[in-house]
Amino acid sequence: MTPTPMTTTPDVRRTIRATTATEAGAPPVTGADPAVRIPAQAGPPGTRTGCTTPTDTTPADGDTTGAPAPHDPCAHGFLPERPPVRSMIGTWTRLDALARDAAVATDRATAVDIVDRADRADELTALRQRVSRLSPRNAEAAAMRVAVIAVSCGWGALDPQAPAAREVANEAFLELWAAIAHRIDHDQFVALPTLALHNWAPERKPRRHIPIDQLARTEQLVPIVRWAPEGQPLSRLDRLMLAATRLEAHGIWLFRLADTLAGRAPDDSSTPTALRRLVRIQHALRAQLHSEAAELAAAPATDQQRAVLAALAEQGALEPPVLQAADAVLGIGGRRPGEGRRQHLRRHLPAQHRAWLSAMDRHCAPVRTLAHRGGPDAAVYREAQESLIALRRTYTALVQTAAAPTPDGPLPEAA
Repeated sequence: MTPTPMTTTPDVRRTIRATTATEAGAPPVTGADPAVRIPAQAGPPGTRTGCTTPTDTTPADGDTTGAPAPHDPCAHGFLPERPPVRSMIGTWTRLDALARDAAVATDRATAVDIVDRADRADELTALRQRVSRLSPRNAEAAAMRVAVIAVSCGWGALDPQAPAAREVANEAFLELWAAIAHRIDHDQFVALPTLALHNWAPERKPRRHIPIDQLARTEQLVPIVRWAPEGQPLSRLDRLMLAATRLEAHGIWLFRLADTLAGRAPDDSSTPTALRRLVRIQHALRAQLHSEAAELAAAPATDQQRAVLAALAEQGALEPPVLQAADAVLGIGGRRPGEGRRQHLRRHLPAQHRAWLSAMDRHCAPVRTLAHRGGPDAAVYREAQESLIALRRTYTALVQTAAAPTPDGPLPEAA
């Protein structure tokens, strides 16, 4: 059964949205709540979701005027507001081709040679000169393709604007990378959120418009840029990225429950109910990961793909956003010694997403005081923490399966 979160009062919800918008650089929301309610999904008839989403004011492709409305994760988590751009047009088709070639390169040297050839043909310079003309949605699409190229070449941990980077990577590519980072206002996008959440498309066009999270849950997904050659089965890396996308889509209720718990007192009668629902959602997400394990373990993998995965893991760039949202509510962390603080893991998320998580850190602080109390409510809180730990371990096991040199068996049965 899909849990239905309780509603959050408009005042608390408005406060969170205003705080998030302010931290992300947007003006705070004042006055009447300008949001409209999203359609109910997977809940009983007549049940409210308790979340709202701002009216969609994202500019049309090609229109660089105006700014999109502040992002509301209750609407669709940290998934993009619309399906990612499947095919770029005009000069940007060259970036599409470069990303596809780099993804299937046999090793890093081959991927670097692909970039160098594009530089010698002045293709990278031509792309950089057109970055300012990209719509926000196409800028995100270009960022995903740049991220694929960067990790394929082994440059994922570089700062494209650092002088030392020019001694390692192609200078024209670094300039393109830096220009796109400036366009999307996100310096460290070469990470799982960009590589997974902007690199998928439904295998067939849906017959009707459905919310983005429902689309990602119910439709068969295929990668836009494949890490396996065309005509061959999807690789483990392909399947891991698609699993991260589906995890985000299935975790939408977790974002809505975070909104419910924000500002609630630990002794509020609704708090333990929301925490029990949080436990059920995290168990469901763990079961979702287990359902991915067998096919992922049986998929082919190459040394180059394993090197890409190892590089992302080394720089702490494989944390799924939905797990970071659960961490913001429960305050449990989940990092091994030496991995740094929450902000270190969040640096790979867009500014508005980082701001939302920071707002949740503050607004859910009263609920986290249950960790130091006794009684049944505290027991429910600790159960929620334990379920998050189990979910993180299951995700880590899936990553390890993707990185294994030989096929392994499926994960242990979900509890």
